[in-house]
Amino acid sequence: MKAFVWVSRIFVGVLFIISGLIKANDPVGFSYKLKEYFEVFGTEFMVPMSLSLAIFICIFEVVCGIATIFGSRMKFFSWMLLLMIVFFTFLTFYSAYFNKVTDCGCFGDAVKLTPWQSFTKDIILLIFITPIFLYRKKILPIFKVTKDNLILTVGTIATTVFTLYCLWHLPVLDFRPYKVGTNLLKAMEIPEGAKPDVYKTTLVYQKDGVKKEFTTETYPWQDSTWVWVETKNVLVEKGYQPAIHDFSLTSPDGVDQTQALLGSTKELFLLVEYNVNKADLDVQPDINKLAASLQKDSIKFIALTASLSTDIEKFRHANQTAYDFYTTDEKALQTMIRSNPGLVYIKNGVVVDMWHANDLPTYEKLKEKYLK
Repeated sequence: MKAFVWVSRIFVGVLFIISGLIKANDPVGFSYKLKEYFEVFGTEFMVPMSLSLAIFICIFEVVCGIATIFGSRMKFFSWMLLLMIVFFTFLTFYSAYFNKVTDCGCFGDAVKLTPWQSFTKDIILLIFITPIFLYRKKILPIFKVTKDNLILTVGTIATTVFTLYCLWHLPVLDFRPYKVGTNLLKAMEIPEGAKPDVYKTTLVYQKDGVKKEFTTETYPWQDSTWVWVETKNVLVEKGYQPAIHDFSLTSPDGVDQTQALLGSTKELFLLVEYNVNKADLDVQPDINKLAASLQKDSIKFIALTASLSTDIEKFRHANQTAYDFYTTDEKALQTMIRSNPGLVYIKNGVVVDMWHANDLPTYEKLKEKYLK
């Protein structure tokens, strides 16, 4: 059993460190996932705390992993491991059984797990955490107290610094479908012969005040006394889905310009402001200046948002913007770049670079590096 406890500590510790660091690499993305869980469970009052909780969980997971490997304060951390895994096992089972959250976000965008895969993963972790908890009093620190405290302190500080860096800039490692180097149009293509979604169609009809469900095969077509009520289409099997499947560029006059802009525009700058009411206004003067300089060089500069037209007009008037706002799905914009606003540079349909609001380039910098 002693050997198994050691194996469990290494396995659980490494997994928690990897999971925590992947989420710390993209704390904003993890906060979106927490927000989704809060909405599913009817705890919308916790939505404002999503980002703070995301940062805390990222750091705490890594610290738990370090403590488990080095045997630090195991009476405390073994309880934390057990409580967390029991909670997450319930969460993933609920999501899987009721099909509420299709991706748990355990490993960010790096590794996508289906709800049942997430639940299975948590069951395996529970098996390995149990002996750690049962033998917690016999697990002693590898090093003396002073060095043990130093390891935990350094681990906590390093993870905190890394998490905040990724929060105030952009993820160090980008696993999203819009990452630099992506040809957006190709990422949206569905190859010929790809498997389509499979749906089960149920027809609901009523007769003599009684409702009954039929399939297209069992419906009594010869009996015209049945009155149609509704048609239900339920997804039975998911077909091929391209990496980017919810991205489009709709112009102010309501025309889909996705193909035209990505396929024909050589140089294109996209200012992503998924919600103009939540955008960082401190950088707006710099954005206006950059947009004016690019437009003077006949380089296309547009903003992308999911905001209502009335909010867009108020924003434009208040901030004196001289560029067009195109509408796009909010989730797609939040996935595209973890900043509001954020800037994306596209050349011949390929993502060349992107910048957080804290790192927006000047026109001179762009001219020197890209616009030669």
